[in-house]
Amino acid sequence: MSTTPSPEPTTTRLIQAESEHVARNYDPLPVVVATAEDVWVTDVEGRRYLDLLSAYSALNFGHRHPDLVKVAVDQIGRLTLTSRAFHNDRLGPFAAALAELCGKDMVLPMNTGAEAVETGIKAARAWAHRVKGVPDEAAQIVVAEGNFHGRTTTIVGFSDDPVTREGFGPFTPGFVTVPYQDVAAIEAAINDHTAAVLIEPIQGEGGVIIPPPGYLRAVRELCTEHNVLLIADEIQSGLGRAGTTFACDREGVVPDLYLLGKALGGGIVPVSAVVGNREVLGVFRPGEHGSTFGGNPLAAAVGLQVVKLLQTGEYQERATTLGHYLGSLLDGLLGHGLTEVRVAGLWAGVDVDPSCGTGRDVAESLLARGVLVKDTHGQTLRIAPPLTIEAADLAWAVDELRLALKP
Repeated sequence: MSTTPSPEPTTTRLIQAESEHVARNYDPLPVVVATAEDVWVTDVEGRRYLDLLSAYSALNFGHRHPDLVKVAVDQIGRLTLTSRAFHNDRLGPFAAALAELCGKDMVLPMNTGAEAVETGIKAARAWAHRVKGVPDEAAQIVVAEGNFHGRTTTIVGFSDDPVTREGFGPFTPGFVTVPYQDVAAIEAAINDHTAAVLIEPIQGEGGVIIPPPGYLRAVRELCTEHNVLLIADEIQSGLGRAGTTFACDREGVVPDLYLLGKALGGGIVPVSAVVGNREVLGVFRPGEHGSTFGGNPLAAAVGLQVVKLLQTGEYQERATTLGHYLGSLLDGLLGHGLTEVRVAGLWAGVDVDPSCGTGRDVAESLLARGVLVKDTHGQTLRIAPPLTIEAADLAWAVDELRLALKP
């Protein structure tokens, strides 16, 4: 008696279809997410997972935050896109609120984090040429080793990560790279042609690398002394993640330009922005820079609601309190599978002892246990849960990490 073979599991079929038709620029963990709510996601076969990645901090407020979903649905029913060829009734209120949150005058809205970085680079060069008096084509920007600012060709050109850089040249000139956390190296790199220092207050993709106290303050003082812009890439570190509205706030530092993204879109739409004062962002003239979708009504409506959530201070406080708790739990694993723990707000980088496998090995073991994290640079795991997570869920996740670290 013949039987009909059972179909392959849904997960396998969907992963296979994706691998056949989507360019392989990522190597995702083998899970196919179908639904999500707050800190939990469910795959196509009904298995639930605790999300400790938050889409690289794009989901600071959790999956489908009800206030954000309501605003998005309401706006979809009214108006989604006009382009910047016309005004819309959402952009002005959003820009005003975001500028106030940053303590700045102006906002230049874009879509993705990389676009915000590219916009910041253009703004710094235009400011250097038109305000500071640097000759055309001569402006230089100081950047840090170990940086991650995106993957456009200009940005990877000043990356030192061979995975993102090799094979994609030639690259844009005008960048000077110095060691991260080295104030003296920045000072030595600054000259009459220096337009800006572009830096991550905390290097997220690098493994949540936290500079020593005083570093950002010293960089700010150098930039002020030499009439150089300080550009803070807060795309991952900003908007509550580090326990303050911006990671720069941890040292009372105010940059000349904030680069924002990820959580600014509430996990619903891509929203990014460059925020600064008029003497810097005012250098742009109509037609010199733009984006069809940048500042669209849907993005502006969601972005405005994100600002309102941050204005309460609730999420910054949760990140601080829960971050201390998470740090204490992770410290208990030092010498028991972890060799180093770095925590800033509700954001942690942990280095896995090679005897326990690679970071990817541990991430796959955690996946089997119902916890989603992502590895970076071989031995490091990044932990960045939604700021809405509860302490009990953190405790459970670290218990699962303890088991996953056993050789």
